[in-house]
Amino acid sequence: MATDHSLELSKEPLDDDGRKPRTGTLWTCIAYVITSVIGSGVLALAWSTAQLGWIGGPATMVGFAIVTYVSAHLLSDCYRSPHPVTGKRNQTYMDAVRVNLGEKRTWICGLLQYLSLYGTGIAYTITTSISIRAIMRSNCYHKEGHNAPCTYGTNVYMLVFGCLQVVLSQIPDFHDMEWLSIVAAAMSFCYSSIGLGLGFAKVIGNKRIKGNIEGAAMATAAQKVWKVSQALGDIAFSFPYSIILLEIQFCLIGSIKTCEIQKDTLKSKPAENKVMKKASVISVSLTTFFYMCCGCFGYAAFGDQTPGNIMTGFGFYEPYWLVDFANACIVLHLLGGYQVFNQPIFAFIDRWFVNKYPNNGFVNDFHTIKLPLLPPYRLNLLRLCYRTLYVVSTTVIAITFPYFNQVLGVLGALNFWPLAIYFPVEMYFVQMKIQHWTKKWLLLQVFSMICLIISTFALVGSVEGIISEKFK
Repeated sequence: MATDHSLELSKEPLDDDGRKPRTGTLWTCIAYVITSVIGSGVLALAWSTAQLGWIGGPATMVGFAIVTYVSAHLLSDCYRSPHPVTGKRNQTYMDAVRVNLGEKRTWICGLLQYLSLYGTGIAYTITTSISIRAIMRSNCYHKEGHNAPCTYGTNVYMLVFGCLQVVLSQIPDFHDMEWLSIVAAAMSFCYSSIGLGLGFAKVIGNKRIKGNIEGAAMATAAQKVWKVSQALGDIAFSFPYSIILLEIQFCLIGSIKTCEIQKDTLKSKPAENKVMKKASVISVSLTTFFYMCCGCFGYAAFGDQTPGNIMTGFGFYEPYWLVDFANACIVLHLLGGYQVFNQPIFAFIDRWFVNKYPNNGFVNDFHTIKLPLLPPYRLNLLRLCYRTLYVVSTTVIAITFPYFNQVLGVLGALNFWPLAIYFPVEMYFVQMKIQHWTKKWLLLQVFSMICLIISTFALVGSVEGIISEKFK
């Protein structure tokens, strides 16, 4: 006799939004934040510290950490609307913008978010190619000696990476693979920890701390200004926490994923905004401490000669196998990370075409293909075409502008003010009903304007860096 479990399921207690009860805690939240934030941006922190010097480098990272926490504090109160404790949940950053600021600014927010994700795909293509090249050079130096030419290009590796992404982009429900976030977290901790350890060992081996207060010397004052601005953009790229905070409160790891594992989300009591504020203090502090260690030990090891990418600039030759392993971790992390960051764009395009052309066979039909030793694969011609063109576009741009630090600087600057400052501040005004020209309103407006100036400075400098490198 079959047992009907429907009554049992219906008696299961539900949360205030009709979903299964959440059991996430302060500590699981901290873990998700740290694994979400630490990524490829850490590779440029030593170079950024070298441009800013022993006072400017650490002070800038602390400054970005404070700004990140303030932004997170404001966003935590926007998780529910219209009341921060009893209101309806906003599942994503864009949901919060829509509820508080209206459709027009939601479209602007969405455009900026998708532009950011697209740019990250370009950055990941560049970073992966130079990591593969670093593995080849590391093995070459080990066999031929440190003075061997060991010259390798990056275009071939970008093309290989692009071909792999064309295949991966056709895998259905790629973003729902839980193991992907676990692998990404493990890889990012591996290569960033190896970079930190090698930098520390290099300092011990040198028996002195390199670097100075002013940072790396430049031929002209203008060059120094541009390098400082690029360093600010690179550091901003390393602090994306505010952009994914609301998704962490609701979901597993941020707007880059779709999460159905409700047991891993923050439970309603105590109030999510209070838990998230505590988690923000702890996680931002831990992340910043780790960033400062990576940046400072790298600068102390190499001084003015600090490479733009700590794992591929060949300050470290030995142990060559450890350098290879770190770069292999980077490749594995970014191979899946490219898909994770671009799946929201794919999902948006899929929805748009289906809604626009509901009866079109090219858009809606799936063709079953049977492959040896594999389950049947359902191919959609629209996805095959536009996703292939999408990957081709990011690959072509990466080949055209293969400049690691400058591209990270542009992405960091583009994200920093609008997504991490402007929208959180404006949503907070609406959510908390802050009146114009009050003390808090003025204070937050000044805060926003200062961040806008910094973001603009970093963007202009990073764009100038790309142009200079292109026509060098």
